[in-house]
Amino acid sequence: MGAPIGLIAGGGTFPFLFARAAKAQGLTVHAVAHRGEADPALAGEVASITWVRLGQAQAILRALRGAGVEQAVMAGGIGRVKSLTQAWPDAGGWKIALGMRSLRDDELLRAIARYFEEGGVRIVAPTDFVPQVLAGSGLLAGAALTDREARDVQLGHEVATALGRADVGQTVIVKDGVVLAVEAVEGTDEAIRRAGRLGGAGAVVVKRCKPNQDLRFDLPAVGPVTLEVMREAKARVLAIEAGRTVLLDGPELLRLARQLGISVVGA
Repeated sequence: MGAPIGLIAGGGTFPFLFARAAKAQGLTVHAVAHRGEADPALAGEVASITWVRLGQAQAILRALRGAGVEQAVMAGGIGRVKSLTQAWPDAGGWKIALGMRSLRDDELLRAIARYFEEGGVRIVAPTDFVPQVLAGSGLLAGAALTDREARDVQLGHEVATALGRADVGQTVIVKDGVVLAVEAVEGTDEAIRRAGRLGGAGAVVVKRCKPNQDLRFDLPAVGPVTLEVMREAKARVLAIEAGRTVLLDGPELLRLARQLGISVVGA
């Protein structure tokens, strides 16, 4: 058996990508998965799995330490609305919450990481193990951007930077120099849908890291589902931050982008 590593898992495919890559590197993966978020099929990819409710930090730490884990990653999404309305904090969760000034995403994630590290489990970046999932630079799929689209991307970058500095979200949707929607608690997909209802076809979706992003967690991520939502909204361009955005099922994402006539650009 290889050295143990912990996987604190949320939803989506990223926990699967990490587990497979870690195993290929000779590591033994012990997962702690959030009920209602992580896919039960993850159990088939790891040496052990413990299921917890949102907010049960003490239970997570106990499971990881019981498996001999000294370092762990946080991979996969946790619905922001669920985290606010369906959390069941244990003593560890309350300790984290009571030590915070606000429940903003970055502050919360850093507080969680500190709690685990004080308990003997160091949080590391999952992309250290799967760097191949990070977006490249330049035109990745689809047609070259028009001048109008390029200007909308630039505006999206500026607004996303301001949005991230306030720790609100990572996604901005722009059309013809008008910001149609910004991501907040509803998440990327719903922000894109709202932009489609408000502005119609032809929008540009920009997704970037926050200026002070901790690269150990909550990196921007896009996948085939993102493109399906863009198809619903008739959005035409997906602009992501090169080297800092996770492509979930990258080959399929780029294939689907070409099929749907959506341009994907990393910058």
